[in-house]
Amino acid sequence: MEIKVNFLENLRLEAKFDDFTVVADQPIRYKGDGSAPSPFDYFLASSALCAAYFIRVYCLSRDIPTDNIRLSQNNIVDPEDRYNQIFQIQVELPESISDKDRQGILRSVERCTVKKVVQTGPEFKIETVESLEDDAQAMLMEQLDSDSSTYILGKDLPLEQTISNMTAMLADLGMKIEVASWRNIVPNVWSLHIRDAASPMCFTNGKGATKESALCSALGEFIERLNCNFFYNDQFFGEEIAHSDFVHYPNEKWFALTDDDSLPAGMLDDYCLSIYDNDGELRGSHLIDTNSGNIERGICTIPYTRHSDGETVFIPSNLIENLFLSNGMSAGNNLAEAKVQCLSEIFERAVKRQIIEQEIVLPDVPQAVLAKYPSIVAGIEGLEAQGFPVVVKDASLGGQFPVMCVTLMNPRTGGVFASFGAHPSFEVALERSLTELLQGRSFEGLNDVPKPTFNSMAVSEPENFVEHFIDSTGVISWRFFSAKHDYDFCEWDFSGSNEEECDGLFAILKDLGKEAYVAEFTELGASVCRILVPDYSEVYPAEDLIWDNTNKALDYREDILTLHSLSDDALADLAERLEESQLDNYIDIRTLIGIEFDENTVWGQLTILELKILIYLALEQLEEAIELVEEFLQYNDNTVERGLFYQALHTVLEIVLDEELELEDYLANLTRMFSQQVMDNVVGSITGDVKFYGLTATNMQLEGLDKHLRLIDSYKKLHQARAAASKK
Repeated sequence: MEIKVNFLENLRLEAKFDDFTVVADQPIRYKGDGSAPSPFDYFLASSALCAAYFIRVYCLSRDIPTDNIRLSQNNIVDPEDRYNQIFQIQVELPESISDKDRQGILRSVERCTVKKVVQTGPEFKIETVESLEDDAQAMLMEQLDSDSSTYILGKDLPLEQTISNMTAMLADLGMKIEVASWRNIVPNVWSLHIRDAASPMCFTNGKGATKESALCSALGEFIERLNCNFFYNDQFFGEEIAHSDFVHYPNEKWFALTDDDSLPAGMLDDYCLSIYDNDGELRGSHLIDTNSGNIERGICTIPYTRHSDGETVFIPSNLIENLFLSNGMSAGNNLAEAKVQCLSEIFERAVKRQIIEQEIVLPDVPQAVLAKYPSIVAGIEGLEAQGFPVVVKDASLGGQFPVMCVTLMNPRTGGVFASFGAHPSFEVALERSLTELLQGRSFEGLNDVPKPTFNSMAVSEPENFVEHFIDSTGVISWRFFSAKHDYDFCEWDFSGSNEEECDGLFAILKDLGKEAYVAEFTELGASVCRILVPDYSEVYPAEDLIWDNTNKALDYREDILTLHSLSDDALADLAERLEESQLDNYIDIRTLIGIEFDENTVWGQLTILELKILIYLALEQLEEAIELVEEFLQYNDNTVERGLFYQALHTVLEIVLDEELELEDYLANLTRMFSQQVMDNVVGSITGDVKFYGLTATNMQLEGLDKHLRLIDSYKKLHQARAAASKK
């Protein structure tokens, strides 16, 4: 994690990381102002808080209330060496907690991350640099042995060389990549989380049988998502990029909107149109680019190559972003390797969807076959030793597809987690299924997996598949565990050279009657491709282009960002459009308009419901406001502070709207109840002296929205590199 420090007045310091700001000071006796804890105080508190966190996690996983659990920490200083200290942590547990859980709670404290880092003894490297912003050296892990050459199945270069190539490419782009976490909770199963230190919203996870292969996986995913613009999928790029020579790629092509809003000629092909405009309802306005919001410019399309005949087809960026998410994108040591990975993921997700939706019963992999892969068996045995039964299944549907499945059961909660993996090699597909299962997860995290069901509707609904796609936490059917399987086990093998595997996977699509469209991205120095398979590799249904398109942001983005400067007529129009839109009141504004607000601000937690309340208050439409305040209080999941504001607001509105009551008669006790500050803001919101309480003013230049500006700065690095590459 990158922590940037600013020097404030006197000895006050300000540390910024992610979306948080921490201020430190020194006591008056050390010539500080005593306005905030000292850095060492924060360090001491971090140990106690970390210990309490692990207690809380343990108790939550076992439904143990923590109301009567107390924890304290004292640091005992050696009088002869003040750097030699004992951190004494004491935990008070109620008598109702069993001896077994008492021991479990104490063991959970032993897992405290702060404690382990201190005990290990961190190494400090202190150096000067010319510019923190320009220092983009990726400090990912300990130095790899440059003389080693570790090859794994499916990769044409040794892991060490691949890591070196990818980190160099990211450094050239000005990306400083940091490892946020490592996990290795069972043998031969590694995962890690990496992110851009300057823009933590840009992150990926990696998995593998070794830490080197997991690092390759994470870096590869980061590079593929950079090249395919996935990190910036639904976000506003800002007006500068929206009006630049290109928005996404130098080879993009724009189609002007037609007078009758029909689809412009030359965009998509007949095959795609038969899928995405089957009912003739798709309009050009549905495909306006969400990222730029440049309606005058028209529809932005990206050139893709139709695999069957090599023809170029222009596919709207809006269609890709709305329907495919990250499915079908990959980076490799070469394009053939990248395409194999792309197609493997497409089959993994499509076959997984078919199995889950149709409640197909898969055959178990015989123990004799599993025994051929001892490192994988060791990981499975590690899970079972922790009390998690594991079922390994052949998901190839009788040898049709290169897909495997590893399913974990959690007897503590009754939950089930089905993980799928695909690759032309049986062994690689099996390993990926296992490593995907534990990617970024702790044993406690496995307590959150859902329970199976016999409710076929719950299993087959589209949203369940989205959950499976995002983090594999969707629901599966109890029928999945029947001993009466629908297919016989097949020890399949689609492996060969990368070129042979690529041809073989495309051949499977052809046999299914599916067309594929390929885009290659090599201008930034990496071998990256994206493959779209209409009516097969989408994550969201095609109807979303019409009924739930992300470019609905364009109807509201500018008005919301300029909220404080709108006239009453414009505010009334915005409120009316929000009411008539039939949008869910609980959609958050950052999702609606594609802006990354700081989650710790009112903007970051603002919903359509709350926005409408604030608009009605600004318009002095108090009866409309009180109805929505009642709804807010009934289903409020905002902060305690915000909840109290609306509780007080509701009371004051009831008084003001009742002709027999006078606010002056209640102000003294309301102030005692809610505080002077809350009441000033409540009364001011009703009288018009306070407008849009809690919302700082911003504009289309995104002033004050540091989190989103960091995301745009990240994208500008890509944009500038693409512009430079196109001129060569």
